[in-house]
Amino acid sequence: MRRFILILFILPFSLFAQKENKFGVQNYFGFQARMIVPSNMVGPNSLTLTKDYFTTTIEQKTGYAFGGVVRLGLSELISIETGLNYIQRFYGFTMQRTDSNIVSTNTMRFIHYDIPVSAVINVKLTKSIFANAFLGVALQNKPSSVGIIDNPKGKHEFFHMGLVDIHKKISFDLMTGAGFEYRTKKSGVFYLGGSARIAMAPVFQLVAKYQYVNEERLTFGNVNGSYISVDLKYFLPYKRATNLIFKPGPIQ
Repeated sequence: MRRFILILFILPFSLFAQKENKFGVQNYFGFQARMIVPSNMVGPNSLTLTKDYFTTTIEQKTGYAFGGVVRLGLSELISIETGLNYIQRFYGFTMQRTDSNIVSTNTMRFIHYDIPVSAVINVKLTKSIFANAFLGVALQNKPSSVGIIDNPKGKHEFFHMGLVDIHKKISFDLMTGAGFEYRTKKSGVFYLGGSARIAMAPVFQLVAKYQYVNEERLTFGNVNGSYISVDLKYFLPYKRATNLIFKPGPIQ
C-alpha cells in the first residue's frame, strides 16, 4: 500500500512538469494544506448512540490534510486539478453509564487518503489576483480500522472501534469550493479559499461497547464523513519551456 501511495505521489512530477502545454496555457505543480473545521453545515458533526444505560457520543474535532496538487491548464478560463492528499481526522468521545457516576472521555484519530479531480474556473480580477471556483469528486482510500479502550475505575470498560469494512475501503466524496489566488512570476502562486466535502458513504461504522464483569451493552451506527475546510495552496513559479515548436519572433 505504501509503495502504491508513493508511486501516485511521484506521478505528478513526471506527467505534469512545470511547462507550457500545447494550448499555450500554463501547467503548475504545487502543494496544498487544509484545516478541517467541525461544522453541521454539510452533515451531522456528532452522533449519539444509546443502549439501555450505556450512552456514547462521538464528535468531530479539528483535523488537517496536506499533499501535492497538479493544475493542468485547458484555457485561460478553465483548468483541471488533481493530486494526492494525506488526511488526519480527530474524533472526541464522551461515554457514560447513565445509572451511575461512570463517565469517561477520549480522542481517536483516523487516517485516510484521497485523490481529488476537479474542474476549476479562473476569473481574472486584476493583473495578479484571480478568483477561483471548483467542482469535482475525490476518491477516498481508508486503509484500516481504528479503536480505543477506556477503563474508568478499573473494572468498567468502554470499547470503541471505527470499523472500515474490507469491501468499503474505497468511496467517493463530492467537493466544491471557492477562493482567491495571487500570481507572481518569480515567487509562484498563493491561494486561500474554502471548500466543502459531501461524503457518499460513512467515514466508518462506529461500534461501541460497555462491559462490567458479566454485563455487556453493544451498539453501533454510521459516522458521517462530510466536512468543510480552509484551504491553502502554493504553486511553484512557472518557467517557460525553451523547446516550444513555435517560438515567438518576427515572421520572415
